[in-house]
Amino acid sequence: MTVFEELKWRGLIKDISSPEVEKKINEGGLTFYIGTDPTGDSLHIGHFSSFLISKRLKDAGHTPILLVGGGTGLIGDPKPTAERPMITKEEVEHNFLCLKKQAEELFGFRVVNNNDWISKICVTDFLRDYGKYFNINYMLDKDIVRRRLDSGITYTEFSYMLLQALDFLHLYEEEGCSLQVAGQDQWGNITAGIDLIRKKTGKEAYGFTMPLLTKSDGTKFGKSEGEAIWLDRKKTSSYELYQFLINAEDNKVIDYLKFLTFLSKEEIESLEKSTQEEPEKRLAHEALAREVITFLHGEEAYLEAKETSRKLFHGEISSFTKKEVEEVFKGVSRYEINEKTSLIDALLSSICKSKREARELIQAGSILINGEKWQDENRILEKEEAIENTYFVLRRGKKKYFILKVVNKEEG
Repeated sequence: MTVFEELKWRGLIKDISSPEVEKKINEGGLTFYIGTDPTGDSLHIGHFSSFLISKRLKDAGHTPILLVGGGTGLIGDPKPTAERPMITKEEVEHNFLCLKKQAEELFGFRVVNNNDWISKICVTDFLRDYGKYFNINYMLDKDIVRRRLDSGITYTEFSYMLLQALDFLHLYEEEGCSLQVAGQDQWGNITAGIDLIRKKTGKEAYGFTMPLLTKSDGTKFGKSEGEAIWLDRKKTSSYELYQFLINAEDNKVIDYLKFLTFLSKEEIESLEKSTQEEPEKRLAHEALAREVITFLHGEEAYLEAKETSRKLFHGEISSFTKKEVEEVFKGVSRYEINEKTSLIDALLSSICKSKREARELIQAGSILINGEKWQDENRILEKEEAIENTYFVLRRGKKKYFILKVVNKEEG
């Protein structure tokens, strides 16, 4: 397969600006850019697919530039339904530095900040040198703008298209960048840049978009109970990432393998066959978790996450480390107990409102401490038995977990 054919097979091509794009991609030697605004201090799994396509192009002989929009981030790309909240200049600068460091470490891309040139343009020059090339009717016909007309769109948001087009022109003139790559929701901004380059220079530039990575219901892939799945290990642990990927929808896991891994066509087709014929083995899901976590965090992190998951599944809580407890039970309710506390008092300090309720749970065998069933209400939870002298994992019933943290309450 050619480079373009492989991208098509993986489902990574949505729109192309010209039939020439296929030839340009196959020939190699292009300088291209992909952009993101610094709305957070880490990239998330949605960015990952976009940046992997850039790495695929880099491996095929093209030169990538990552543009982090320190200037456009102060404005905000129009959302389909409402205006984005403004963030401070200090936040934008902090986020830019974080994303720059992350992208350089993970992907080895050169990173630029569009605030370096946008901030040097005065408003009259902006309107004279760029604004005059944009017809209002042309801008109103762009999908993202048209969808906001009924609810209203501010001039600030309306101007975002001009700024992104200006970015493409700047990189074309200063870096010889002739291709922009982005998600399908950026198609209007890409074509605006191509038109500006054509009008200002008489030359041709190119662009293509990739489909957004989504779940079966059309929502964005990378959201777990409203929280983004971050690439930064400090924000989303390897264990959390493992759980997210291993539980991917069966009917979408092959798509995710195509988007998010470098596994070959033959390897993915073999995993697809396994998913159809022996779904209980979940080989495709495991491959997805292995490839993504190894790329982002390293093989050791993947193996640790897999082992932690195995221990939890088999109830081997007592073998957990303090770190594993904090990662696995992140967000679980926590309660403090003293260094020597009876089981019934521990329950009263945490999940039970009365001794009667506590006794009923204990006698019914519904209480597990560090994976072991406790049925003696007077049994003592001693610090020495806690995980690294710190945590007891309390389980009520089959799935409800709580953390008991040992503290010396007398010392405060």
